[in-house]
Amino acid sequence: MTGCVKGFALDRRKTLVLPRLTVIIHLCGFLVLLYSLSMLPPMLVALVNKERSMFAFLTTFVVFASLGGASWAMTRRSNIQLKTRDGFIIIVLFWLLFSLISALPFWLNADVHMPFADALFEGVSGITTTGATVLNDVSDIPRSMLYYRAQLNYIGGLGVIVLAVAVLPLLGIGGMKLYQSEMPGPFKEERLTPRLADTSKSLWFTYLLLGLLCTVSFRAAGMQWFDALCHGLSTVSLGGFSTRNESIGYFDSNAIEMVAGIFSLLSAVNFTLYFVALSKWSLKPFRKNAELKFFLLVVAIVALITTFEVYRAGMYGLTDSFVHAFFLTSSMITDNGLSTGDYARWPSHTIVFLLSASFFGGCVGSTCGGIKALRVLILFKQSRHELHQLAHPRALYSIKVGGALINDRVVRSVGSFFFLYAACTFFFIWALNLMGYDLLTSYASVAACINNMGLGFGETAQGFGTLSDGAKYLLCSAMLLGRLEIYPVLILLSRVFWRA
Repeated sequence: MTGCVKGFALDRRKTLVLPRLTVIIHLCGFLVLLYSLSMLPPMLVALVNKERSMFAFLTTFVVFASLGGASWAMTRRSNIQLKTRDGFIIIVLFWLLFSLISALPFWLNADVHMPFADALFEGVSGITTTGATVLNDVSDIPRSMLYYRAQLNYIGGLGVIVLAVAVLPLLGIGGMKLYQSEMPGPFKEERLTPRLADTSKSLWFTYLLLGLLCTVSFRAAGMQWFDALCHGLSTVSLGGFSTRNESIGYFDSNAIEMVAGIFSLLSAVNFTLYFVALSKWSLKPFRKNAELKFFLLVVAIVALITTFEVYRAGMYGLTDSFVHAFFLTSSMITDNGLSTGDYARWPSHTIVFLLSASFFGGCVGSTCGGIKALRVLILFKQSRHELHQLAHPRALYSIKVGGALINDRVVRSVGSFFFLYAACTFFFIWALNLMGYDLLTSYASVAACINNMGLGFGETAQGFGTLSDGAKYLLCSAMLLGRLEIYPVLILLSRVFWRA
């Protein structure tokens, strides 16, 4: 009798697992096919410039378009519905595939000569919008590769999953579970429009418009069109890849630094605010948003402190101190990662201060990394709430943000996320330190990667190419954890998740 029960349970588990596996393979195949199309624009750039890089992009496109298309076609079925666990598995699995596909053109390109560890690091850094690079001289690589690096930032900025859910309804697949797993922030259930596909299209329209404005602004400030395009893509995505070794500092222009700083801040704003503001033709959504006010207040404080410290060090005059401090503050606190050419010569305590500010991040629903301003604001209000509760134990207090009541579930989620984020950060710093790197290098490198910010310090101030392969793989893990905001990865390591 017991054997019959066990056999029944085993058969039941198989009948549950196999359809779910089909769903996962089907969607991953479709997403790989979709992402393989991103090899066509850099392949066109290589063809126009008569570069051998074209073969690296062509090979990547053919291999993954074939694999993705075959997997999608062979598992095609009707009435597929995603469950929560399917969303988490697909997101993590696809981002691993995402990283591998992104790395392949670097590895196959004969003009770049990258070992696999370096290629993977560059690919993961690009697609997670980290912007950390292992290349010693980016100005010496083909133009198609420079464009490809900027495109990686741009595609990774809002997430290819959000693009994918715009067309998933055409396949008869509900994409809400994917969307909830991918979008940053504690309020993942919110939508801009009743239909998820419309939400995704609205986000991408806003994203494209901001990218166009940024590119035109860089051109007007003095960049050539190619540089303006690449920096426009990497700035709006808060990715940080540049076409120059000195990054923005190469251009030695206050106007260009101001454009980069302003668009870094604009890209760190919740994209839903842009959608609502455009649909209503009103700036009221920006003026009323509590998170945005808090974010801008913190940016102003950090920028003023940085300006004072740089001016006090005697590096620049007052005007230049403000411009450079505003730009680097905007770049690092939003986790963009574009820099001045000489930032490594700034006072060490100032750089450590800005590295710490990178944990703050921008607003939820933006392309930035870090903890996010809304979470920090909720933690601040929760701490103040506890102080009031201790002073008046019988009083009834509630936590509100912008007049909206924050329920206990969100408060618990924010507190848990903050703990896990800090724990993962400490683990990566400890592991890097065990590999033989000093504490400053370990802290700066981990802050650059887990916050998807990209600017190192100490041994990694000039780039991450000097790190060992083991350190590069470790920091790739930190970048992916930061991009996926910890939970989707950790939940797959939980036994509870895999119980039937």
